[in-house]
Amino acid sequence: MIYKTLLILAALSYWQCGLALVLASESDVPAASFKNQVASILLDNCVACHGPKKAEGGYRIDTFDELVKPGDTGALPIDTAAANHSELLRRLTSSDPSERMPSDTAPLSGAQIDLVKRWVEQGAKFDGEKSSVPLNLVIPPRVYADPPATYSVPTPLTAIAFSPDGSQLLVGGYHELTVWNVADGAIVRRIKNFNQRIHSIIFLADQKTIAVGGGEPGRNGEVRLVDFESETLKGVVGRTGDVVLDLAMKPGGSNELAVASADGLIKIFDATKFSELRSISNHADWVTAVAWSEDGSRLASASRDKTSKVFDASNGELLATYLGHAAPVRGVSFLPDGKQVVSSGADKKIHRWEVEGAKKVTEVAVGGEAFKLVQQNSLLFAPCSDTQLRRIDLATNQVSHSLSGYTDWVVSTAMHPGTNCVAGGAMNGEVRLWNATDGSLIRSWIAKP
Repeated sequence: MIYKTLLILAALSYWQCGLALVLASESDVPAASFKNQVASILLDNCVACHGPKKAEGGYRIDTFDELVKPGDTGALPIDTAAANHSELLRRLTSSDPSERMPSDTAPLSGAQIDLVKRWVEQGAKFDGEKSSVPLNLVIPPRVYADPPATYSVPTPLTAIAFSPDGSQLLVGGYHELTVWNVADGAIVRRIKNFNQRIHSIIFLADQKTIAVGGGEPGRNGEVRLVDFESETLKGVVGRTGDVVLDLAMKPGGSNELAVASADGLIKIFDATKFSELRSISNHADWVTAVAWSEDGSRLASASRDKTSKVFDASNGELLATYLGHAAPVRGVSFLPDGKQVVSSGADKKIHRWEVEGAKKVTEVAVGGEAFKLVQQNSLLFAPCSDTQLRRIDLATNQVSHSLSGYTDWVVSTAMHPGTNCVAGGAMNGEVRLWNATDGSLIRSWIAKP
């Protein structure tokens, strides 16, 4: 009897040890995260053929809600009760070239497939905030790769901005901002962890936070809000599926930030609460520039769809559409009274027009394609593709100075009223600083770390 009892206890002990090993083994399997792991695999490999514009087989993967819906075949994409029967996994692992996905590129790696399979087996849980938003908005803000220690060639200066006191110039680089001393053109510091290409840099109303807009063409865009002194990331807004091209802060100390993107949208955010206030969808192509009227009641936009528009900023109502350029429009600005707008474009002209009736007042030839505009009182500065930065006197509607000496397109400009200094940035990385009054050159350098 004692011997039998010992055998039973031994068997029970063996079973408990085995169970403990199984449970330990299962607990050692890390949880797969949709937002941190799976979403990026789908975005990189699947959305191009299964998105809102192109949904092969009637199946979309661009949001989690769409991901779990059957396509034309009616097969369940994800079956958590029997992972091996999930149509998504079957397609990813099929040896039949006509069925395997992705179809036109290399198959997913074994590690990627194992991760997706593990996520399905663990319940295919959605761990983001909203299952209806595009995958690129589900994925948490990235920590970007460090920029190169030194650049082999300069980057195009598509965005520049003065510091609030005018002593430093911020320049968009590759995954970074470079900060330069205006007094001698020496580099001061480098602020990293930004998107690949930077197209707009502005300071918020607090004069301490920089908003930096950019992205990767056709893939993503965003605005990063960073404390200028500590370089701490405060938040990310305006995340979209294409590049952010321009930013503008509402005047009067407001926290409202207007964001123009290559997805054809203008969005307005509360830059302190990081919340979207409204979205304006009225352009048929890239929105290349955006500007507020001085009283903050109106927004003007420029677009690659060959129009410039004016909206009621409070509700997005369209007030005027200007068609005079008949070419892509690159820059826009309100005159101080808010009743007239100036816009620049690929027609190599600056147009001045009335909001009421969208009537042209006059136009000024500038010799090259004109990009984003900077205005200060009666002076307007236009960077141009013919290697000139032009100063237009709005009192006479004439070019008063052509600031020359560049050897490549001038594509960005910034002005600091306190120091009366205007800067122009070129495609070849050259910065030139000018006296805004008389057009004399102060200094120049190549902004290449």
